Amino acid sequence: MDTPLLRRLCETPGIPGREERVRAVIEEVVADLFDEIRTDALGSLICTRRPTIAPKRGQKPVRVLIAAHMDEIGFYVRHIDEKGFLWINPAGGFDTRNLFARRVTVLTANGDYPGVMNPGGKPVHIASAEDRKKVPEIEEFFIDLGMDLTTIQRDVRIGDPVVLDEPFLELPNRIVSKALDNRLACFIAIEALRAIAGVSGAAGASGGKKSKSRKPGIGPDHAAEIVVAFTVQEEVGLRGAITAANQVEADIGIGLDTTLAVDTPGVPDTMRVTKQGDGVGIMLQDGSMIADAALSRELVDLAESHAIPVQRCILPRGGQDGAAIQRAGAGARCAAVVVGTRYIHTVTEMVDRTDVEAAIALLAAWLPRVA
Repeated sequence: MDTPLLRRLCETPGIPGREERVRAVIEEVVADLFDEIRTDALGSLICTRRPTIAPKRGQKPVRVLIAAHMDEIGFYVRHIDEKGFLWINPAGGFDTRNLFARRVTVLTANGDYPGVMNPGGKPVHIASAEDRKKVPEIEEFFIDLGMDLTTIQRDVRIGDPVVLDEPFLELPNRIVSKALDNRLACFIAIEALRAIAGVSGAAGASGGKKSKSRKPGIGPDHAAEIVVAFTVQEEVGLRGAITAANQVEADIGIGLDTTLAVDTPGVPDTMRVTKQGDGVGIMLQDGSMIADAALSRELVDLAESHAIPVQRCILPRGGQDGAAIQRAGAGARCAAVVVGTRYIHTVTEMVDRTDVEAAIALLAAWLPRVA
């Protein structure tokens, strides 16, 4: 795997509505994997790879749309008080128990400023027993930039985006980072297309050696038109996928995302959704979509025939971009391909390397078969 690319994607800030830095990284990396790349009005990057096998006379190629969202959960500055503390509004879903004593970065027109985020209230040395039991609401959190008030008033504006700041970490069998939801899916889509194009992932890690997607004899041919939409604003309601899907008018859709892997202490097995190390997940039902049964079965059967570890899963609440594709225009047959992620919507999101490899392998094996 091109781990340096995954690191770059995860560490690049991009909250809902402000994904432009992530989009620029992806656009650079995929430049030669697609025949057409454009950015739509909402900010999604829509990339099209035309078939290498000509359709039969009078027929149109099947159009496949893979949606992977670029945004990560974050905040917007909503108020700057007279002492220079920044008060925030969330963009995405947070459990405030995970927000204590966090490092953040505030992205301003005059540069990026590091800071710390804490809730208002007494520190542990002077807090009462009742104080220590309280879980603060999101509106009680503020950011301290450790700067003089004059500089803050000059450089920080209402509406500036804020991201959590935590470095990418490689463990022996796993990867830990903020924003794996959903930069991981962006990465998987890129790596799968590289496999189809016959390009080594390591060659394109950081915008170095360019790929050669049309070099004769490289990579498998494919009869389908493959569209990958790197979408915006999924964390606030699948917004980018809705507009992208209505433009593309796909026949088949794949929502590519992370999902829960709560195979950890304190959660019963009946609620774990996926188990890390058991392979790529095929989501049969979640809070946004019931997947096409035949398409889901096709993906599972293909994985098993290629000895790709795979698991079937259901998520009671939550959703992914496939739901927008499924309901766009006249509708599309849709499935969801997911990777189980521990500690989701925190800065310690964790994925198993073999599960990531399985997701890449499955998409790379399936796309050339679509006709």
